[in-house]
Amino acid sequence: MKLLNFAKYISSPNCSPRESTVIDLIVIHNISLPPRQFGNDFVEKFFTNQLDKNSHPYFEEIYNLKVSAHIFIKRDGEIIQFVPFDKKAWHAGESKFKNRENCNDFSIGIELEGVDDLDYEETQYQALKKIIATIKKHYPIKNIVGHSDIAPGRKTDPGQSFNWEKINEIG
Repeated sequence: MKLLNFAKYISSPNCSPRESTVIDLIVIHNISLPPRQFGNDFVEKFFTNQLDKNSHPYFEEIYNLKVSAHIFIKRDGEIIQFVPFDKKAWHAGESKFKNRENCNDFSIGIELEGVDDLDYEETQYQALKKIIATIKKHYPIKNIVGHSDIAPGRKTDPGQSFNWEKINEIG
């Protein structure tokens, strides 16, 4: 499976081929652009290198970064896929999990529209559970972690407001 059949697809150039690595990790992130603002299309523009640096002062710092995620879940539960699962999305940065470095090589990155200290919406959890269940049917996922787990000290997302119990019951 390369794409979710229930997600909107917007192709991001910020990806690369995967080597013959087994995909067995899901990494949960959060993002909002500008910080703490929701319900716009700035994340989509950011992941597709179309962010206008003049749209907001914060964008001057980030507009030239080349990043992406496989999946983005908006506050209203809308699901957007940017990178097919058989490619590496550039979501983890410098990272390590269980003595394996470069988590982008063996993971699927899922971004939730949000911030560390604000509750996520129930619609986001429902979408996330559906995505994880679908991914697990096609990939031998062993762990689901936060960005903070693979880049401690550098990243804090998905933050203390993420309720892990809401996704732990997924088989």
